[in-house]
Amino acid sequence: MMMNLTDQQLAAQPAAYWTGMAYEALIAFTRARQAERGFTQPQFWLLRNLSEKDLSFDGQGRTVAELHEAMSSYIRPEDDLDSESKVLLERGWLTQDDEGRLWITEAGETARIELGKHSPAIRDAIHDGIDDADYVTALKVLRQMMKNVQGTPPQ
Repeated sequence: MMMNLTDQQLAAQPAAYWTGMAYEALIAFTRARQAERGFTQPQFWLLRNLSEKDLSFDGQGRTVAELHEAMSSYIRPEDDLDSESKVLLERGWLTQDDEGRLWITEAGETARIELGKHSPAIRDAIHDGIDDADYVTALKVLRQMMKNVQGTPPQ
C-alpha cells in the first residue's frame, strides 16, 4: 500500500481506488469484530430491518426476498440472507410464518439491542486518530464527488 505519499502525490491519486480500498478494509474490520462476538453483519441487519424500534417502518414480517430488497444498497454479493436467517431462527431470535415471512422475537429484539452495543467500540477503533471535523470534511468531499458524477448525493 502506498501510505508515504506527499500531499501533491495524494491529490493525484484516483478517488475510486482509495474509496474501494477503504470500503473493503472497513467492512473486513467491522465483520471481524462482529465475528469475534459471535454474530455476522447480515444477521444484525436482519434483526434491525425486522425491528419496529429500528429500521422496520411498520414492524411487520418480511420474506427473505423483501429483506434483500430493503438492504439492496448495502448488502454484499456474498451475503446469504437465507442462511443467515436460518441461524437466527435456530437461536430463537426470529420466527417464520406460513407465508415465509420472518418476524423478530422478544429474544431477537434483546439480541439486537445487545449486538448494537458493540457498534460504538467498532466505530471508535475505526475513528482512532481522526477528529470529527476531519471525518465530516472527508464525508463532505465524498458527497461532492458523488454529486459531481451522478447529480445529487444520498441523504
